[in-house]
Parts: sequence; structure tokens; C-alpha cells
Amino acid sequence: MARQGPGKAHRAGITLAQLFEMFPDEESARLWFEEQLWPHGPECPKCRGRDNVTATANQKPLPYWCGSCRRHFSVRMGTAMERSRVSLRKWAIAIYLEMTSLKGVSSMKLHRDLGVTQKTAWFMLHRIREAWTHENSRKFSGPVEADESWFGGSLRNMHHAKKAHFTSTVENKTAVTAVLDRKSRQVRARVLPDNRKPTVERFIRGNLQDGATLYTDEGAAFQDLYELDHHSVNHAIFEYVRGPVHTNTLESFWSMLKRAYVGTYHHLSAKHLQRYVNEFAGRYGMRELGTHQQMRMTAYGLAGRRLTYDQLTA
Repeated sequence: MARQGPGKAHRAGITLAQLFEMFPDEESARLWFEEQLWPHGPECPKCRGRDNVTATANQKPLPYWCGSCRRHFSVRMGTAMERSRVSLRKWAIAIYLEMTSLKGVSSMKLHRDLGVTQKTAWFMLHRIREAWTHENSRKFSGPVEADESWFGGSLRNMHHAKKAHFTSTVENKTAVTAVLDRKSRQVRARVLPDNRKPTVERFIRGNLQDGATLYTDEGAAFQDLYELDHHSVNHAIFEYVRGPVHTNTLESFWSMLKRAYVGTYHHLSAKHLQRYVNEFAGRYGMRELGTHQQMRMTAYGLAGRRLTYDQLTA
């Protein structure tokens, strides 16, 4: 009798053989991206119109013409893929590799798998991460877990000359604060300018509906949250669960992000940390969906995003 494996074994996946059957050439990739980004037909990225759009036979890089704007365009324009010289087929494969790798894909691996330079692969991955940078104004109804975690090198691994400049074990680290809605299993995480109580409290209140129950640990930034239905556990005395009061669900999010840090990327600079946090928060919310649906949502999220290399390296 066949035994079912643990975890999300029921998710509909895509094998590598199926992937290359989906994208045998550049034309199939172009049609797939158009289906995700233009579900109602070709749409001009400038005026958002469809009525005056026609296909042009002799303009392969820009196969559509908008009569209203008097300009040619393609499915790349108005997305994070705009002005990229990488083929759409390689973009689709890169999205697949990123969505099927639980700890993410390093730029070194992607450059070997796609046959592009490491610099191009690094740029592609950051542009794909733009799919999860959209702000969501809907507040969580709760119960909600809130927690913070620190990212950065360990002082014990530093040379003593560098270590002497730091007065605490977290001074060289960057704090990330996150809230998780247990009902929808959605996560919102932010690299805040500081981890002082007013800053953290502003972020938490901005994501909670009135009357929502909040669960945290005993961290100083979570103390005295007045007018909130707030309960906490005290990790200092080894209290991790007290009935429904815990932050264990959010710990699973931190564990995946930190495994990616240690096992895949090895270093996340404070400058780019928010993009990595956005990616793993977005992926956490869609982890139970099938691979094809995850790819479709990622492709759709690229619309309206623009990231140039100068902006990335500024």
C-alpha cells in the first residue's frame, strides 16, 4: 500500500518535463505571460485601453500597436521585465525555479541553470521579488501573532578588531517585525527604521482591526499595548504556549526565512533585506497553492512594477 508523504503532499506540482512542455519556445512563453497579465486581451500599458489595440506582423519585439497612444508595445512593458534582454522563456523558468525552491534560489545557481551571467541572474531575482512589494491596506481581523527577529552576522564570527566597535550582540544586526493573521495565514513583515516601542506599536496597530486579539512574547517593544486585546507568553521563564497564546505559527515563517539566509544566500544586506522579506512573506501566504497557480500569481504581480539596475545599485 502506497504511503502518503508528510507536509503539503496534496499540492499540484509541475515536473521539469511538464515545464519544458509548457514552454518549448519563446512564443509559448510570450502567450503564457500575456494570458496572466492580459486576461481580457492585449492592453496598452500607458492608457490601459484595449479597443484601439491591434497586432502588428512585422514588429516582433513590440508586436502590438495602440492607436490611441500611437506607439508599439509588448507584454514586457509596464512590468518588472521591461527592457530586459533575457528571453521570456528564461523568465518563466526563473519564476518556476524560485517558486519550487523553498529556501529560494541563489544568483549563482540561476546563472548556471539559465546560461546567463551571475549579474543578470541577481538582477532577475530582485525584479521577480518586486511581485511581492504591493502594499495591502486590509487590516487583519485576528487572532494575530506579532514578533520580531534579527538578521546579520554573529559577533563571535567577527575578527576581534571589528568586534571591538560593537557594544551589544545585536548592534550589527537589522530588526524585522512581522504580524501574522491566523485566520488567513497571511504575513506582513517590515524592516523598520528602529525597534523602539513607538515604531513597532505603530506598525502593529496599522495592521490590526479594532478588537482583534494580539499574541506576542514578552519583548519590550510589545509591552503596554493599551486598548488592544493583548496576551503574551514569557520565553524568559520557558513559557512558549499557554492555551491559544503563542507565537509558534510566526516562528515557522522566521525559520524558513533564516534557513534561506544561512543555506542559500549566506548574507542579506540591510539595503536589500526588505525585498527578501517581502518575497518570503508573499510565498508563505500562497504555500498551499499549486505550482502553476503560484507562478501565475507571481507573473501577475510583476505588472506595474519597475526596477532599473541603477535603482537597485544606488
